Amino acid sequence: MGWNVLSEEEVFSRLESGEEGLTSDQAEKKLEEQGENRIEGQKSDSALKILFSQFNDNLIYLLMAAGLLSLSIGLLPDHTPEYREAAIIFLILFANALFGFRQDYKAEKSIQALKEMATPESTVMRDGKKMEVDSTQVVPGDIVYLEQGDAVPADARLLESESLATDESALTGESRNVSKSPGVTDEEAAVAEQSNMVFMNTHVVKGRGKAIVTDTGMNTEVGDIAEELEEADSGQTPFQEEVDVLGKKIGYLVVGIVTLTALIQATMTGAGPLTVIILAIGLSVAAIPESLPAIVTLTLALGSRKLIDKNALVRRLPVVEALGSVNYIVTDKTGTLTEGVMTVEKVHFQGEDYSVTGTGESTQGLFKKDGEKIDSEYLRPVLECGVYCNNAEKRDDGFSGEPTEKALLISGLKAGIENDKERVRSIPFSSDRKRMTVVTDDSQAYMKGAPEVVLDRCDRILLEGEEKKLTEEKKEEILEKNHEYAGEALRVLGFARKDLDDDEASEEDIESGMVFLGLQGIIDPAREEVEDAVNDCRNAGIGVIMATGDNIETAKAIGKELGFDPEGAITGQEIEKMSDEELGEAVKETEIFARVSPEHKVRISQALQDHGYNVAMTGDGVNDAPALKNSDVGVAMGQRGTDVAKKSSDMVLQDDNFVTIRDAISEGRAVFDNIRKVTNQLLSTNSGEVMFIFLGTLIAGLFFSGPEQAFAASEASVLTAVMILWVNFASDGPPAIALGEDPKVEGIMERDPRDPDESIIDRKILAMIAFTGPLAAATMLPLFFLQEQLFGVILKQNFATAQTMLFMALAFFEIIMFQVIRRDYGLKLRDNKWLISMIGLASLSHLIVVYTPVSEFFGVVPLGLTEWGYIAAALTVFTAIEVTFRRKLSRKYGDRMNEFDEFSG
Repeated sequence: MGWNVLSEEEVFSRLESGEEGLTSDQAEKKLEEQGENRIEGQKSDSALKILFSQFNDNLIYLLMAAGLLSLSIGLLPDHTPEYREAAIIFLILFANALFGFRQDYKAEKSIQALKEMATPESTVMRDGKKMEVDSTQVVPGDIVYLEQGDAVPADARLLESESLATDESALTGESRNVSKSPGVTDEEAAVAEQSNMVFMNTHVVKGRGKAIVTDTGMNTEVGDIAEELEEADSGQTPFQEEVDVLGKKIGYLVVGIVTLTALIQATMTGAGPLTVIILAIGLSVAAIPESLPAIVTLTLALGSRKLIDKNALVRRLPVVEALGSVNYIVTDKTGTLTEGVMTVEKVHFQGEDYSVTGTGESTQGLFKKDGEKIDSEYLRPVLECGVYCNNAEKRDDGFSGEPTEKALLISGLKAGIENDKERVRSIPFSSDRKRMTVVTDDSQAYMKGAPEVVLDRCDRILLEGEEKKLTEEKKEEILEKNHEYAGEALRVLGFARKDLDDDEASEEDIESGMVFLGLQGIIDPAREEVEDAVNDCRNAGIGVIMATGDNIETAKAIGKELGFDPEGAITGQEIEKMSDEELGEAVKETEIFARVSPEHKVRISQALQDHGYNVAMTGDGVNDAPALKNSDVGVAMGQRGTDVAKKSSDMVLQDDNFVTIRDAISEGRAVFDNIRKVTNQLLSTNSGEVMFIFLGTLIAGLFFSGPEQAFAASEASVLTAVMILWVNFASDGPPAIALGEDPKVEGIMERDPRDPDESIIDRKILAMIAFTGPLAAATMLPLFFLQEQLFGVILKQNFATAQTMLFMALAFFEIIMFQVIRRDYGLKLRDNKWLISMIGLASLSHLIVVYTPVSEFFGVVPLGLTEWGYIAAALTVFTAIEVTFRRKLSRKYGDRMNEFDEFSG
């Protein structure tokens, strides 16, 4: 049974406390037994652990094996280790690790924010006296005193209150301040409905109170959230999982090819152990896309920079790609779909309705009737009452005060009404009175409060500019209008005034016989731009669900305005009665969930994930942190968001604008396209490298024999590991990075999200990879045998030239493949000037290798025009056949991308 349902006597009994609180000895004993009032967190990973984690990758393991093989050559008789090849391999490994380490080291732990949210000091009753103590020393049974502006130090049951109201939006998602008073509430009441309880890390916005602490530290509501954060599994994005699977598949492929080739060499050519080891190293380096992790990291980093320009800060790089595959967005209402600021939206005056424009704390706005602007001076009586009967203030840095009162003050300022009267007397609002009255220096009394309460205090009404008798019929009309406004999720207040003969009269006399002025309807309005953003997401095949802590009527009203279907809206209490299977069916049909708790949001997210959907969860409060952590993409609000929400998220919207989510998803899809291009290029060209070595070595071993042979069944190879590593670095690296600057494909937000089961390497790409490798070998391997005659005897002095020609053919083949692949996306070379520059840089680096002293390191020789002519001819034949094949393949698989009639590149 919760603390909210117990009587005060039962609360005192269970906590072993009383009206005078605890003694110092009792508090000290409880502190020893239950620990300090703080949120416990997890220890952060050390920098060394983060660095070592970068090597925990299947592709990295394969490269390590290749590096160790290079060194193991030294174990053979009369041979020395291949230090040069091993050094290059391990250098690339370390460079890749540094990229990942730099990003992961910046990652912050969400639990740390919870520690920083504690109140420095609290006022408690100890030994019968009020005293200030560190909030970490507060224990259950302590009597605490709360004043306006205080942060509540722990969960506590109210004993006394005077106009007490707290802001619980960060904990519950409820946008309105919550009035608090002693008493007993229902056993099934949600946190947002427990009016007799105050909670840790919420704030007092009005009044004062006295409460007895019931729970501290990890036993509080915010402590429960902290425990959920610790249990939450960030998990891997679909792309990370796919890269891991890809690494395993490549590993199996490498082992298979090396084993097959070794058997062929041993049985058909009589090759020795050294030949097999060199072959294994070459095949491993050729098959492994060692630059893939680094290039993908850089592609994601470039995407994250673009997102920053769009006010979206990414905290975990792989999430950039994950954004492109989001199927569902589960969003909070307050401050996300709405402005997060209470605003007067409607005025009822002299029997007619008026609308008010402008949102937030802007004092710019118009008053309209039936869509037509009116003179705001006409509404002055009801507006000035809201200004004078008000405790909010306008300051240089904005407005201070209770949100509803700020809304009334701003409404008056839109009409040019300043609070220029001096208050001489005030009768404060309370939850019992449900009204507030002030007396100004001109002997005017102004009242605001619940419409039915204000009406009971009036005997006249302002109509047609005159004070007339308030009839029962007119009262019913006003109460019906109040009901109509409430049905639109407006918080409605009534206003009245009275000319006083005696400012010192009794409260009863002052607050009776008043003139009713009208109503003002207040709401946290929907953001104007959100409706279009929600529609754009749905047009892109993305479902949008509202999950809010607000009441169901408010949620339905805001939802309907933004295009959500209010039918079938579900409350948190209904969720609690559902099994996981029932909720799993409900989430597919329901667009609005109201009165939800943190646990409910996690269940909604998990129900969608169980259906195979990738879920983005938005939020800004402490209550959103577990769901942000458990979703595929957690999106926090930067301006209104709590530190906990931000540090539990994967992405932070710096402008709190739902539109930014749409733009981020668009960028995420573009990043996914770029990663798919890079993956396609790397694996297609790597398949060519494998074919070069596999077929080249096989042909040499089968067709060359005799004492004059240059390399058959010997220690030579058509391409060395150093050559392949250089090509992978120079030809693949700079142009692949430049792909991050490719423009988005037209209509990128008109296509559905990719199926969760759809691999980045789909059937089309697999077919291209399978075709490209053999084609490249068939068109370019003849260059290696061109010095004498195909399948003839290769003379030793011509070997370096032949190898250099194949080396350069491979280098420019990999460069050309970038534009061949981009063509499938409807992109011309001139669409990306950065790519043109990087292709030029890559080409220049290859020429430097051939025509400078660096050539000795690679074992290559300068080529003449004749050799370059042969290379150009081979590349031309390859390109023509490749483009023709891809065009046919695109038609077969119904490619969504545009196609050009001629190849640009």
